[in-house]
Amino acid sequence: MIDLKIDSSQRARNVKRCRERGILLPTFAQMRDPSTIPEAIKRELAEIGLWDVHSRNLFRVTWRNEPVERGGAFGGVNFLELPHALTGVKARIVALVGKWFPTGAHKVGAAYSCLVPELITGRFDPTSKKAVWPSTGNYCRGGAYISRLLACPSVAILPEGMSRERFAWLKTMAEEVIATPGSESNVKEIFDKCIELERTRDDVVIFNQFDQLGNHLWHYAVTGPAMESVFREIARAGDCVAGVALASGSGGTLGAGSYLKGVFPGAKLAVLEALQCPTILENGFGAHRIEGIGDKHIPWIHNLRDTDLAIAIDDELPMRFLRLFNEREGRRLLAEAGVADSLLARLDWIGISGVGNLIGAIKMARYYELGEHDVLFTVFTDSLSLYGSRLRELEAERGAYDQRQADRDYERLTSLDADHLLELSHLDRRRIHNLKYFTWIEQLGKGIDELREQWSEHRSYWGGLHRQVAAIDALIEEFNREVRG
Repeated sequence: MIDLKIDSSQRARNVKRCRERGILLPTFAQMRDPSTIPEAIKRELAEIGLWDVHSRNLFRVTWRNEPVERGGAFGGVNFLELPHALTGVKARIVALVGKWFPTGAHKVGAAYSCLVPELITGRFDPTSKKAVWPSTGNYCRGGAYISRLLACPSVAILPEGMSRERFAWLKTMAEEVIATPGSESNVKEIFDKCIELERTRDDVVIFNQFDQLGNHLWHYAVTGPAMESVFREIARAGDCVAGVALASGSGGTLGAGSYLKGVFPGAKLAVLEALQCPTILENGFGAHRIEGIGDKHIPWIHNLRDTDLAIAIDDELPMRFLRLFNEREGRRLLAEAGVADSLLARLDWIGISGVGNLIGAIKMARYYELGEHDVLFTVFTDSLSLYGSRLRELEAERGAYDQRQADRDYERLTSLDADHLLELSHLDRRRIHNLKYFTWIEQLGKGIDELREQWSEHRSYWGGLHRQVAAIDALIEEFNREVRG
């Protein structure tokens, strides 16, 4: 579980530091339901931009932000429902939208959930330590941003092949930005840099999203309930939650699937990966272009006991469909096919990994032969605003996007097959779980007993973690009381 032992002297110094800077912290309960946030804070937010470097934006770490760039209030969960005219399947595919978080991606939630327990217990000293955020994209952006709001210096680590937009923004936010060799699939190089930093520097604390239990916990406690809330809002008579399809990445978002499986018996959880790097399906390797999902290992925080299906996504498809959704000829074709103008205007709310998640959800719907009363969830982690350069690169490489290409891509989207997937047996789940050994025990020094506990004592291991939400909220509330004096 997350270590909540208190260092009283350092905690007192952290309280004093937050009091001097006017920093207050949201609880899990408030991130889940921001209507419970104090009115005084809501009034302050009315004058603050969504991406502003202002500590009150900590209270915008929620799926329920008003979808505006400045001064927004709170309301319903931001989501898109993708119709049959776009997906080609009967199932209702619904995606939570990450664009309306600060930084334009939901990863700020995971980062907050990893750093704040360390701050409120006094286990992290922001005057002598830097928070290190290693990732293949949005997590290090979220970590750098949350660190800045909490007055904690930070180090961002990400592969050199990530989009220019990511690096340009990070240089304005983190104290250090480190580019490691490779691209989305080069996670080991990130781990190697973390090992080097820990060995050579005494001023860093690594918050590795792939092993941070706070990452899983935030999605279990906040993203999962957000999906449940959307279902209660849109459900028609006879509708049911069929499941959720999510890229593996760090394994954190899969925590939302664990939540849904607990609330809706029979719901399935599909984990997605790149076909060009089929770690789960084939114990494989390679490189791919689906930005933001790391691979070549099984994340420590991936609960395999809850995983039902593994699906591989050809990385060519998100690139093609990104153009279909955003180029003029693509949108014209989609309008002719019956996609509503209101959705067309929001297709730029979907980034590259979001398109990959959509493809996975369509494949899952086809495999399980889901019907019009089956609701299938996924997540659009970020939006096109982080990938404008990718569209320009594709045009330079392939030429202007014309009607003929749009026709081909639309036909491909609406006729996706249920291929490159595996429904997991008990033995498959255990086999994949055991792959954690080679990364986390042999290379990174974790304990074998915990690895066994994750599998054999899974109810007490994951259930105990989930029950920590109340304890962390109590610590946050007490911390805030002392900050207010």
